[in-house]
Amino acid sequence: MGFKMGIVGLPNVGKSTLFNALTKTAAAQAANFPFCTIEPNVGEVAVPDARLDTLAEIAQSKSVIPTRMTFVDIAGLVKGASQGEGLGNQFLANIREVDAIAHVLRCFEDGDVTHVEGRVDPIADAETIETELMLSDIESIERRLQNLSRKVRGGDKEAVQQERLLKEALAVLEDGKPARVVDVDAEDAKAWKMLQLLTTKPILYVCNVDEGSAAEGNAFSAKVAEMAAEQGAAHVVISAQIEEEISQLDVEEAAMFLEEMGLAEAGLDRLIRAGYDLLHLETYFTVGPKEARAWTIKTGTMAPQAAGVIHGDFEKGFIRAETIAYDDFVSLGGEQPAKEAGKMRAEGKGYTVKDGDVLHFLFNT
Repeated sequence: MGFKMGIVGLPNVGKSTLFNALTKTAAAQAANFPFCTIEPNVGEVAVPDARLDTLAEIAQSKSVIPTRMTFVDIAGLVKGASQGEGLGNQFLANIREVDAIAHVLRCFEDGDVTHVEGRVDPIADAETIETELMLSDIESIERRLQNLSRKVRGGDKEAVQQERLLKEALAVLEDGKPARVVDVDAEDAKAWKMLQLLTTKPILYVCNVDEGSAAEGNAFSAKVAEMAAEQGAAHVVISAQIEEEISQLDVEEAAMFLEEMGLAEAGLDRLIRAGYDLLHLETYFTVGPKEARAWTIKTGTMAPQAAGVIHGDFEKGFIRAETIAYDDFVSLGGEQPAKEAGKMRAEGKGYTVKDGDVLHFLFNT
């Protein structure tokens, strides 16, 4: 399991440049005019994880297969999108399909790159998109409440639950807040997710800064950081221009370039890590002579469901998981030494998989 992150923002904030860098393709045409991304561009990237390479080296695995993350570059939004302005309807439809939103904000001055509103103000940009998403949710909720009324009068339990949740969401939206602030009980979690409200998507603010501000950020990104903290949201500082340059270099050249720029790592690494945190994801590994492979799961996933990520039959016929912690596998020098040292555990259906676990599943066919 990977996850799908939509890259959104006003036109000309650097979305497509960032997408090109992340996917190392020119699939998204980065150009200095609105709506150059007409259809959502989808790209998959390998999730960098040094642990996987270490495990592969110890096990002398013939192939290394990282887990993958999907990015969707979505057409630029403008004020009035909820009423169909620009490519609004298409934007709103595309955003429903992603797990999280990477909201790219322009945090750089450049007279050669036109801003759709004629000024650089990342906070106002963020508010513009949030407002359009909220207006769209309000319209959707009001329409759905009307459609539900007959079923509610008939005592349909599912309809009654939906109506209650929609009214809770509507109350906070009309108060100027996104639906994600609603405190949802565990028994309502599934029904809440099925509502597919745009403002329930977790948001990661991506501050696109100039090259000179990539290491420390600037006054614009500092304001975004403050806004994100107030919302309980995450933010990362990235120079899309630098990321695009790095994407054209080999590993050694990229490392030298990053060092020259005073950066400890590529922005992609920070973006993925922030995305993992945002969606409460973690990684486990399967390792052997044939291949070393990383798998993405939700934090708190039980062993049978983790096995199901590999194949549904693994979950259905799950017997047990032979488990070695990453640190034990590395420090002891592999599976056999870890087993001899008593560090391989047999875990049953009630085991919660930990980040970095090296697992081998036994199952009935």
